[in-house]
Amino acid sequence: MDGIPIPLVFAMQWELGATGMLLHTLYWISLALAAAPLAYYLLSLYCVLGYFRELRKSPCLNSSYSPPVSILKPVRGVDREAYENFASYCRLDYPEYEIIFAVADPDDPAVPVIEKLQADFPRCAVRLIRGAERIGTNRKVNSLCRLVQEAKYDLMVMSDSDVRVDPDYLKVVAPPFADPQVGAVTGFYRCMTAGSVAADLDALGMYLDSAPGALVARRLEGKMQFAFGWTMATTKKHLSEIGGWEAMANYHSDDFELGNRIARRGYRVELMRKAVWMVFPQETIGQFFRHELRWSIGLKNVRPTGYRWLVLTHGLPWALVAAAFAARAGWGGIAAAHLIAYLVLRLGLAWTTGAWGLGDAGAGKKLWLVPLRDAINFAAWVGGFFSERILWRGISYRVKNGQLFPVPSASLVEESTLRGLGVNVTNSENIT
Repeated sequence: MDGIPIPLVFAMQWELGATGMLLHTLYWISLALAAAPLAYYLLSLYCVLGYFRELRKSPCLNSSYSPPVSILKPVRGVDREAYENFASYCRLDYPEYEIIFAVADPDDPAVPVIEKLQADFPRCAVRLIRGAERIGTNRKVNSLCRLVQEAKYDLMVMSDSDVRVDPDYLKVVAPPFADPQVGAVTGFYRCMTAGSVAADLDALGMYLDSAPGALVARRLEGKMQFAFGWTMATTKKHLSEIGGWEAMANYHSDDFELGNRIARRGYRVELMRKAVWMVFPQETIGQFFRHELRWSIGLKNVRPTGYRWLVLTHGLPWALVAAAFAARAGWGGIAAAHLIAYLVLRLGLAWTTGAWGLGDAGAGKKLWLVPLRDAINFAAWVGGFFSERILWRGISYRVKNGQLFPVPSASLVEESTLRGLGVNVTNSENIT
């Protein structure tokens, strides 16, 4: 450094040292933040492995308990492979049950599909209800209120219209109710997609988030405190104790409300021993993102504190930040270790839950999409902080404290945040 004044040399060396110290400090901060999601993934793996191992070891419940069942199906529009979805309920191996469909619009395109079902399965008790009184802003719940009134039997099983079931479905759902302490039964799903990237991204949500998250909450809280819309089973007695569906007619996440209110009454919410099938529609990446954003806004309003803490479960952004600071400090091996740890744990969780736990043989083919799924999910989580408004079937709502409030001034639009909404796509009004 000939010719450079001595004070300037010391200043430059101090500046380089300060920069190194800053990078070092930022790295350790990012490392602590990056470690939290990895710890959560390890906890999720522990809970998933523990649950399914216990399930395999425990004896099956007494299948001789088979009370008559009313299957309630609120529908609107036509899902992909809707006829096969509905027909799977007509092929159940169960002594006595009925299926009741409800459509709000008498001219709903689902009506011909249901009428064909009635013609093709004359020995199956299939009824169609047209119209439902408007009790609240949640149209699905309005239909459920009418369906409960029409149901012949005390035990009721409700599920979304894009769900397909195996013949032993009711033999899995009904037996837990032999225990009077059981107030509701719900379960997980396996995925059926047509192979589109967006649908596969959507399907990964069960294996990466929904099932692991539910099992972690079950372990930490000691019990299940919510239900999932792809199967919600309860009795008229338990439903009446929480005020019926009428008490939930203005709520966005009706499945969460049902399970949570029953759990608060001191009853158990049990998980089915076998997953159902979810038939995913063809959709675009944009539709998938809007669905994730709608789900995020709903979750933020149902569990606001828990929603904020989700920052510590998003492993991808923290792994990238920690790796960037490590690489900048010249620790290339440590930077690579961060990314490898994230990938191993995240891919391992998806495969363990989907393929090993739930028995979805196609889960492994979707693993390459896990980082993209996590990136989109993180963007939707961030976006959830900046909006209270969702688009639902072309109508704008504001979500506040878990409830839906229509926004009359908003113009109707063609697009919706519903998963895969299109000319021939439905769901039973509340996809979660």
